[in-house]
Amino acid sequence: MPTRKTKKEPNETACPPPRGILIAIGGHEDKTPAPGTDPNAEYTTESILQRFVSELRGKKNILIVPIASEEPQAAAKDYLDVFGTMEVGKLEVFDLNDRAQGHDPEALRQLEEADGLMFTGGDQLRLTALLGGTPWLRRLKERYTTDEIVIAGTSAGAAAMSTPMIYQGRNNQGMMKDEIHVTTGLEFLHDVAIDTHFVARGRIIRMAQIISTNPGCIGLGLEEDTGVVVTNGCELEVIGSGVVTIVDGHACTYTNIHVIEPGDPFTIRDLRVHILSNGERYTLPVQEDLHR
Repeated sequence: MPTRKTKKEPNETACPPPRGILIAIGGHEDKTPAPGTDPNAEYTTESILQRFVSELRGKKNILIVPIASEEPQAAAKDYLDVFGTMEVGKLEVFDLNDRAQGHDPEALRQLEEADGLMFTGGDQLRLTALLGGTPWLRRLKERYTTDEIVIAGTSAGAAAMSTPMIYQGRNNQGMMKDEIHVTTGLEFLHDVAIDTHFVARGRIIRMAQIISTNPGCIGLGLEEDTGVVVTNGCELEVIGSGVVTIVDGHACTYTNIHVIEPGDPFTIRDLRVHILSNGERYTLPVQEDLHR
Protein backbone atom coordinates (compact mmCIF):
# COMPACT_ATOMS: atom_id res chain seq x y z
CA MET A 1 0.00 0.00 0.00
CA PRO A 2 1.51 3.39 -0.94
CA THR A 3 2.37 5.73 1.89
CA ARG A 4 1.60 9.40 1.94
CA LYS A 5 4.59 11.71 1.78
CA THR A 6 4.47 14.08 4.75
CA LYS A 7 8.00 15.43 5.00
CA LYS A 8 10.31 17.02 2.45
CA GLU A 9 13.88 15.85 2.06
CA PRO A 10 16.46 18.43 3.27
CA ASN A 11 17.44 19.62 -0.22
CA GLU A 12 13.97 19.40 -1.73
CA THR A 13 12.24 22.63 -2.73
CA ALA A 14 8.48 22.86 -3.03
CA CYS A 15 8.47 25.10 -6.05
CA PRO A 16 11.55 26.56 -7.77
CA PRO A 17 11.43 30.29 -8.53
CA PRO A 18 10.50 30.98 -12.15
CA ARG A 19 13.29 31.86 -14.57
CA GLY A 20 10.97 34.11 -16.54
CA ILE A 21 10.24 37.80 -15.97
CA LEU A 22 6.84 39.46 -15.62
CA ILE A 23 6.22 43.10 -16.48
CA ALA A 24 2.80 44.34 -15.32
CA ILE A 25 1.81 47.80 -16.57
CA GLY A 26 -1.01 50.04 -15.35
CA GLY A 27 -2.13 51.08 -18.84
CA HIS A 28 -1.56 54.04 -21.17
CA GLU A 29 2.19 53.41 -21.26
CA ASP A 30 4.35 55.74 -23.35
CA LYS A 31 4.46 54.47 -26.95
CA THR A 32 6.96 57.01 -28.24
CA PRO A 33 9.14 55.38 -30.94
CA ALA A 34 12.65 54.29 -30.02
CA PRO A 35 15.15 57.16 -29.55
CA GLY A 36 16.52 58.48 -32.83
CA THR A 37 13.74 57.09 -35.04
CA ASP A 38 11.42 60.11 -34.92
CA PRO A 39 13.03 63.59 -35.10
CA ASN A 40 9.81 65.21 -33.83
CA ALA A 41 9.46 63.02 -30.73
CA GLU A 42 10.47 64.16 -27.25
CA TYR A 43 12.58 61.58 -25.41
CA THR A 44 12.95 61.61 -21.64
CA THR A 45 13.83 58.49 -19.65
CA GLU A 46 13.70 54.90 -20.86
CA SER A 47 10.10 53.95 -21.59
CA ILE A 48 8.43 50.85 -20.19
CA LEU A 49 8.28 49.25 -23.63
CA GLN A 50 12.00 49.93 -24.14
CA ARG A 51 12.64 48.21 -20.81
CA PHE A 52 10.57 45.23 -21.99
CA VAL A 53 12.75 44.91 -25.09
CA SER A 54 15.95 45.29 -23.08
CA GLU A 55 14.97 42.31 -20.92
CA LEU A 56 14.50 39.99 -23.92
CA ARG A 57 17.02 37.24 -24.58
CA GLY A 58 17.72 35.10 -27.63
CA LYS A 59 16.55 36.48 -30.95
CA LYS A 60 14.23 39.00 -29.24
CA ASN A 61 11.17 37.61 -31.04
CA ILE A 62 7.96 39.19 -29.75
CA LEU A 63 4.46 37.71 -29.78
CA ILE A 64 1.71 40.31 -29.37
CA VAL A 65 -1.44 38.94 -27.71
CA PRO A 66 -4.42 41.30 -28.28
CA ILE A 67 -7.05 38.79 -27.12
CA ALA A 68 -8.43 41.08 -24.39
CA SER A 69 -9.42 43.74 -26.93
CA GLU A 70 -12.67 43.76 -28.89
CA GLU A 71 -10.63 45.37 -31.69
CA PRO A 72 -7.56 43.11 -31.64
CA GLN A 73 -6.15 44.24 -34.98
CA ALA A 74 -6.07 47.89 -33.87
CA ALA A 75 -4.61 46.93 -30.48
CA ALA A 76 -1.90 44.82 -32.10
CA LYS A 77 -1.01 47.56 -34.62
CA ASP A 78 -0.06 49.99 -31.85
CA TYR A 79 2.60 47.56 -30.62
CA LEU A 80 3.71 46.44 -34.06
CA ASP A 81 4.40 50.10 -34.83
CA VAL A 82 6.39 50.88 -31.68
CA PHE A 83 8.33 47.60 -31.53
CA GLY A 84 9.06 47.99 -35.24
CA THR A 85 11.23 51.01 -34.37
CA MET A 86 13.34 48.99 -31.92
CA GLU A 87 16.03 46.37 -32.35
CA VAL A 88 13.93 43.23 -32.07
CA GLY A 89 13.58 39.97 -33.97
CA LYS A 90 10.39 38.61 -35.48
CA LEU A 91 7.08 40.30 -34.62
CA GLU A 92 3.98 38.09 -34.68
CA VAL A 93 0.37 38.42 -33.46
CA PHE A 94 -1.59 35.70 -31.66
CA ASP A 95 -5.19 36.69 -32.39
CA LEU A 96 -7.39 34.06 -30.75
CA ASN A 97 -11.14 34.17 -31.43
CA ASP A 98 -12.24 30.90 -29.83
CA ARG A 99 -10.86 28.37 -27.36
CA ALA A 100 -10.10 25.82 -30.08
CA GLN A 101 -7.22 28.02 -31.26
CA GLY A 102 -5.55 27.47 -27.90
CA HIS A 103 -5.05 23.84 -29.00
CA ASP A 104 -3.78 24.74 -32.48
CA PRO A 105 -0.22 23.62 -33.43
CA GLU A 106 0.41 26.95 -35.18
CA ALA A 107 -0.43 28.85 -31.99
CA LEU A 108 1.94 26.62 -30.04
CA ARG A 109 4.62 27.18 -32.68
CA GLN A 110 4.29 30.95 -32.23
CA LEU A 111 4.63 30.55 -28.49
CA GLU A 112 7.70 28.33 -28.74
CA GLU A 113 9.53 30.84 -30.94
CA ALA A 114 8.69 33.88 -28.81
CA ASP A 115 11.26 35.37 -26.43
CA GLY A 116 8.68 37.81 -25.08
CA LEU A 117 4.91 38.27 -25.07
CA MET A 118 2.91 41.49 -24.87
CA PHE A 119 -0.70 41.18 -23.64
CA THR A 120 -2.67 44.28 -24.62
CA GLY A 121 -5.50 46.00 -22.78
CA GLY A 122 -9.23 45.38 -23.09
CA ASP A 123 -11.32 43.07 -20.93
CA GLN A 124 -9.38 40.64 -18.74
CA LEU A 125 -12.32 38.24 -18.60
CA ARG A 126 -11.75 37.56 -22.31
CA LEU A 127 -8.24 36.38 -21.48
CA THR A 128 -9.26 33.90 -18.80
CA ALA A 129 -12.36 32.66 -20.63
CA LEU A 130 -10.51 32.05 -23.90
CA LEU A 131 -7.14 30.84 -22.58
CA GLY A 132 -7.91 29.13 -19.28
CA GLY A 133 -7.20 25.38 -19.37
CA THR A 134 -5.77 25.38 -22.91
CA PRO A 135 -2.49 23.71 -23.92
CA TRP A 136 -1.27 27.16 -25.02
CA LEU A 137 -1.59 28.63 -21.53
CA ARG A 138 -0.19 25.50 -19.90
CA ARG A 139 2.88 25.70 -22.14
CA LEU A 140 3.30 29.42 -21.40
CA LYS A 141 3.35 28.63 -17.67
CA GLU A 142 5.93 25.90 -18.26
CA ARG A 143 8.13 28.30 -20.22
CA TYR A 144 7.74 30.99 -17.53
CA THR A 145 9.02 28.46 -14.99
CA THR A 146 11.92 27.03 -16.99
CA ASP A 147 12.91 29.60 -19.67
CA GLU A 148 14.19 33.18 -19.68
CA ILE A 149 10.97 34.42 -21.28
CA VAL A 150 9.49 37.87 -20.65
CA ILE A 151 5.71 38.17 -20.21
CA ALA A 152 4.36 41.72 -20.25
CA GLY A 153 0.78 42.91 -19.93
CA THR A 154 -0.84 46.31 -19.83
CA SER A 155 -4.18 47.27 -18.27
CA ALA A 156 -6.36 44.14 -18.68
CA GLY A 157 -3.24 42.22 -19.67
CA ALA A 158 -1.70 43.10 -16.31
CA ALA A 159 -4.85 42.54 -14.24
CA ALA A 160 -5.09 38.98 -15.57
CA MET A 161 -1.59 38.01 -14.37
CA SER A 162 -2.55 37.41 -10.76
CA THR A 163 -4.51 34.62 -9.09
CA PRO A 164 -7.43 36.67 -7.71
CA MET A 165 -8.41 38.75 -10.75
CA ILE A 166 -10.65 41.80 -10.52
CA TYR A 167 -12.89 41.71 -13.58
CA GLN A 168 -15.90 43.87 -12.87
CA GLY A 169 -16.95 46.69 -10.58
CA ARG A 170 -20.16 48.69 -10.60
CA ASN A 171 -18.19 51.80 -9.76
CA ASN A 172 -14.63 52.82 -9.00
CA GLN A 173 -15.22 53.51 -5.30
CA GLY A 174 -16.06 49.92 -4.29
CA MET A 175 -17.12 50.89 -0.78
CA MET A 176 -20.19 48.61 -0.75
CA LYS A 177 -19.93 44.86 -0.29
CA ASP A 178 -20.24 42.88 -3.56
CA GLU A 179 -19.66 45.87 -5.84
CA ILE A 180 -16.41 44.24 -6.96
CA HIS A 181 -16.28 40.88 -8.74
CA VAL A 182 -13.28 38.56 -8.58
CA THR A 183 -12.37 35.33 -10.35
CA THR A 184 -9.20 33.30 -10.90
CA GLY A 185 -6.70 34.95 -13.24
CA LEU A 186 -3.88 33.45 -15.30
CA GLU A 187 -1.97 32.67 -12.07
CA PHE A 188 1.52 33.93 -12.77
CA LEU A 189 1.52 35.80 -9.44
CA HIS A 190 -0.04 33.93 -6.53
CA ASP A 191 -1.75 35.68 -3.60
CA VAL A 192 -1.54 39.01 -5.41
CA ALA A 193 -4.44 41.09 -6.76
CA ILE A 194 -3.51 43.56 -9.51
CA ASP A 195 -5.54 46.66 -10.33
CA THR A 196 -4.65 49.16 -13.05
CA HIS A 197 -5.24 52.87 -13.84
CA PHE A 198 -5.04 52.97 -10.06
CA VAL A 199 -4.57 56.64 -9.18
CA ALA A 200 -6.27 58.08 -12.26
CA ARG A 201 -9.49 56.18 -11.47
CA GLY A 202 -9.36 56.34 -7.67
CA ARG A 203 -9.29 52.60 -7.02
CA ILE A 204 -7.75 52.41 -3.55
CA ILE A 205 -11.09 51.67 -1.85
CA ARG A 206 -12.02 48.84 -4.18
CA MET A 207 -8.58 47.30 -3.65
CA ALA A 208 -9.10 47.52 0.10
CA GLN A 209 -12.36 45.60 -0.31
CA ILE A 210 -10.55 42.86 -2.24
CA ILE A 211 -7.94 42.59 0.53
CA SER A 212 -10.63 42.56 3.22
CA THR A 213 -12.10 39.40 1.69
CA ASN A 214 -8.71 37.67 2.09
CA PRO A 215 -6.01 39.62 3.94
CA GLY A 216 -3.48 36.96 2.92
CA CYS A 217 -3.33 38.60 -0.51
CA ILE A 218 -1.23 41.60 -1.47
CA GLY A 219 -2.88 44.37 -3.46
CA LEU A 220 -0.79 45.79 -6.30
CA GLY A 221 -2.18 49.05 -7.68
CA LEU A 222 -0.49 50.21 -10.89
CA GLU A 223 -0.85 53.77 -12.11
CA GLU A 224 -0.87 54.60 -15.84
CA ASP A 225 2.53 54.60 -17.58
CA THR A 226 3.85 52.77 -14.54
CA GLY A 227 4.62 49.14 -13.94
CA VAL A 228 6.62 46.54 -12.07
CA VAL A 229 9.32 44.18 -13.30
CA VAL A 230 8.97 40.91 -11.37
CA THR A 231 11.96 38.56 -11.12
CA ASN A 232 12.22 35.26 -9.20
CA GLY A 233 8.45 35.36 -8.90
CA CYS A 234 8.54 37.80 -5.98
CA GLU A 235 11.09 40.62 -6.45
CA LEU A 236 9.44 43.81 -7.73
CA GLU A 237 11.12 46.82 -9.30
CA VAL A 238 8.98 49.87 -10.07
CA ILE A 239 9.39 51.43 -13.53
CA GLY A 240 7.67 54.29 -15.35
CA SER A 241 6.55 57.83 -14.60
CA GLY A 242 3.99 57.30 -11.82
CA VAL A 243 3.64 55.32 -8.62
CA VAL A 244 2.76 51.79 -7.55
CA THR A 245 0.55 51.30 -4.48
CA ILE A 246 1.10 48.20 -2.34
CA VAL A 247 -1.82 47.29 -0.06
CA ASP A 248 -0.85 44.75 2.61
CA GLY A 249 -3.54 43.24 4.84
CA HIS A 250 -1.50 40.59 6.62
CA ALA A 251 -1.48 42.54 9.89
CA CYS A 252 -5.04 43.85 9.70
CA THR A 253 -6.82 43.56 13.05
CA TYR A 254 -10.46 43.67 11.97
CA THR A 255 -12.83 43.49 9.02
CA ASN A 256 -16.61 43.15 8.88
CA ILE A 257 -16.84 42.07 5.24
CA HIS A 258 -17.99 38.57 6.22
CA VAL A 259 -20.93 39.72 8.39
CA ILE A 260 -22.41 42.72 6.57
CA GLU A 261 -25.09 42.44 3.90
CA PRO A 262 -24.49 43.07 0.20
CA GLY A 263 -24.84 46.78 -0.46
CA ASP A 264 -23.54 47.79 2.99
CA PRO A 265 -20.24 49.67 3.37
CA PHE A 266 -17.35 47.58 4.69
CA THR A 267 -14.70 48.20 7.34
CA ILE A 268 -11.07 47.09 7.53
CA ARG A 269 -8.53 48.27 10.10
CA ASP A 270 -4.73 48.46 10.14
CA LEU A 271 -3.90 48.04 6.48
CA ARG A 272 -0.31 48.79 5.51
CA VAL A 273 0.09 50.91 2.37
CA HIS A 274 3.33 51.61 0.50
CA ILE A 275 3.59 54.20 -2.30
CA LEU A 276 6.58 53.39 -4.51
CA SER A 277 8.05 55.36 -7.41
CA ASN A 278 10.51 54.58 -10.19
CA GLY A 279 13.47 52.46 -9.08
CA GLU A 280 11.98 51.38 -5.74
CA ARG A 281 11.92 47.68 -4.87
CA TYR A 282 9.61 45.44 -2.89
CA THR A 283 9.64 41.73 -2.07
CA LEU A 284 6.32 39.90 -2.13
CA PRO A 285 5.77 37.72 0.96
CA VAL A 286 5.84 34.30 -0.69
CA GLN A 287 4.92 31.36 1.53
CA GLU A 288 6.46 27.93 1.13
CA ASP A 289 4.17 25.47 -0.58
CA LEU A 290 2.71 23.28 2.17
CA HIS A 291 0.62 21.06 -0.12
CA ARG A 292 3.13 18.54 -1.41
